[in-house]
This record gives sequence, C-alpha cells and structure tokens, in this order.
Amino acid sequence: MTPPDLIDSRLTVEGRVATLTLHRDDVRNELTGTLLAGEIVAVADWISREESISVLVLTGMGAAFCAGGNIKHMHERGLPGNEGGTFSGDAYTVQNRYRHGIQRMALAMHKLEVPSIAAVNGAAVGAGCDLACMCDIRIGSTEAKIGETFVNLGLIPGDGGAWFLQRVVGYQRAAEMTFSGRLLDAAEAQAIGLFLETVPPEALLPRARTLAESFAAKPPQALRLAKRLLRAAQGTAPLPDHLELCAVFQGLAHNTEDHTEAVAAFLDHRPAAFKGR
Repeated sequence: MTPPDLIDSRLTVEGRVATLTLHRDDVRNELTGTLLAGEIVAVADWISREESISVLVLTGMGAAFCAGGNIKHMHERGLPGNEGGTFSGDAYTVQNRYRHGIQRMALAMHKLEVPSIAAVNGAAVGAGCDLACMCDIRIGSTEAKIGETFVNLGLIPGDGGAWFLQRVVGYQRAAEMTFSGRLLDAAEAQAIGLFLETVPPEALLPRARTLAESFAAKPPQALRLAKRLLRAAQGTAPLPDHLELCAVFQGLAHNTEDHTEAVAAFLDHRPAAFKGR
C-alpha cells in the first residue's frame, strides 16, 4: 500500500520498522497549529492496514518531542479577526474541534495494531506528554522533560491524557502530575515508569531502532494479536471474557505458518524465517 502524503512530518520505513518524525521544530512540534495530529492519524491508520510493517517509532525533530498546544493561539482566541482560530468559538464549537481534531489522534494511536515506541528526544508537555503515553513504550533522552501541564493554563487534558497517563504510571502518580502540572526530568520519568529507560541524546534513535527491530523480528501476525490482546486487557471485561478472547486469538496463532516455522526453528537450533502467514 502507498504511504500517506505528509507535509509536517517525515515517514521512513526500514525493513518492518516505520519511523515517523514530527518535523515542525519551528513551533516545537506543537499539535494544534500544524498538520501533525492529522498526519499521525493517517500514518497510524495506514500502518494498521499495511501488514509489511510490524513496529512504529515516533520521535520529534529538534529540541522538542512535542509541545502540545500553541499557547500564543490560545491567547489570540478572543482577539478581533481571529474568529476562526484553533481555540476560538463558543463551547460547542471548541468541543467539536477537539472531537474531530486531536481526539482522532488519540483514537488512531489506541487502535494502532502494531507495537509503538516513543523516542522522546526533548520536551513532551501537555498533549505532547499524552502523545508519548499513547505509545506502548517510551524511551527518553537524558535531556528530555515531560509533564501533564494543562492545569497551569486553566485547562484539562482534552485529548484523553487522563485516560492514558494513569494506565502508564497508576492513578496516584497520574493525579499528582495532573494536579501539579509540573515537569519531570528524564531520571524521575524513568523512576516512576513513565520512561522504560533513558539514554544519551545521540543514542536515543539507535536504541529505539534496536528495540523496534527486536520486536519486528517476531512472527508478524502473533505480534499484532499480542498487541490487540494487551489493549483489550486494559478494559473492564471480566477475566472469563478475556480468556475467551485469548482462546480465539490462540486458535488463530496455532494455525499460522509462522507458528509452525517458529517451532521447527527452535527444535533445529536455527534462526526462524517468518513470512507473516
């Protein structure tokens, strides 16, 4: 399948790993005044349909991973001549912009069928923090800072951050971050489990790539089924219902060619050659 056309981001594919780089360093890769949110949606939807891709790495160009919303645009919302601005309009208009804008990004990332790794190269604040939390795994540069900063501007996480963050760090940690609006440095983010690990800036993308390639080396169908199962387990379904889903997915996995190849390779003490079938 043909990848989506992109303007504010760059997509590269090497082997079974896709890397999406937010490419608006001029505005710290902010989401509300650029095309980035929509392009993330397009890429996530494309990858979910494109079976040749097994992992997505998401990172930012320049000094920031993602600065979230544009504060200058928030300031301009009530000024004459800015009636059509990102944050302008009555409550109904603004809520529709969220529903049909940045919230589509949250839904697309949540539905993404392959593992995702956020390589957090710099500041990830507000919706940028939430975007990182929409990924399965976060690796941080030692120079990165991250925070759920909405309350500092008299706002709440309108992109679903309250849902994502507590699933990453637990309710109590998420509450403290949300109520304080403070920034965490990379070391603290790792200590509370927000970052899986931290590495020097020059090692960030190589480490993310190495991890992605280790995932992508696994049977592609099993990898996607495992991702779907993990996401389903975050819901409120009781254990018996979850086990029913496990049985269905396992029935699918047992009947793939890759399962047969994996077993044979294990017994033959050789590398497996998976075909995604």
